[in-house]
Amino acid sequence: MRQSKTLKRLREGGLARCANLGANIPHYIAHAARAGYDCIWLDLEHRGFEYRELQALMAHFRLYNIDCLLRAPTLEKTRLYRYLEDGATGIMIPHVSTAAKARELVQATKFPPLGDRGLDNAGFDSDYRITSNNIEYIEWANRETFLVLQIETPEAVENVEEIAAVPGVDMLFVGPGDLGLRYQLAGDEDGAMLEAAFERVAAACKANGVAWACPSGTVEDMRKRRAQGAGMLANCGEFMILRDGLMDSSAMFDEL
Repeated sequence: MRQSKTLKRLREGGLARCANLGANIPHYIAHAARAGYDCIWLDLEHRGFEYRELQALMAHFRLYNIDCLLRAPTLEKTRLYRYLEDGATGIMIPHVSTAAKARELVQATKFPPLGDRGLDNAGFDSDYRITSNNIEYIEWANRETFLVLQIETPEAVENVEEIAAVPGVDMLFVGPGDLGLRYQLAGDEDGAMLEAAFERVAAACKANGVAWACPSGTVEDMRKRRAQGAGMLANCGEFMILRDGLMDSSAMFDEL
């Protein structure tokens, strides 16, 4: 049973590197691992995968020893821990705005005594029952898999201290797209409300010993978020690479 690269990086006080993927591109996983990324955020909220496709991708994550942070399209308890059994290292849930919802998600994704996840110990995550010791298995799973909750609404920001205090929550992930949109609709023309939300999330996480993360697209912004205490930053996706690569290549024709 493997060790999470993301959690190892966080426990050592480092910055975990996260890339994004929303398509069935196995070689992207290999290249991200070779480039030094610890984790790939696999988006099932806005992208669709057949389940067998997903299971095949999980084998590539294991082969190239990189964490899969799966953003789930469901809150169904058995579906969530099936993703873990099939090899996801982390589960990310969008739009978590209350501590009550956070507690429900801990119940679904953590084994006792933290939660109430159902026991199998015969899936890909346990190397198909590499150990028959169920205590060893659940201790490994609670230690080496992680639950990430997305802070994407003003309500979530107002409740962030309580959310961060829920035992079993490993990381909060600020979603500036959804959160920034809602603040804009409330009159935040210069981004001050969004920036204040970052500060509040950072403070809540520091007070509770919980990591936090966000997307970050420039070196300047990455420095800023790291200085605020971010433990993981996401800065790359296959759609951006394809878009920018095609534009750069097409520019060569223009120059010719």
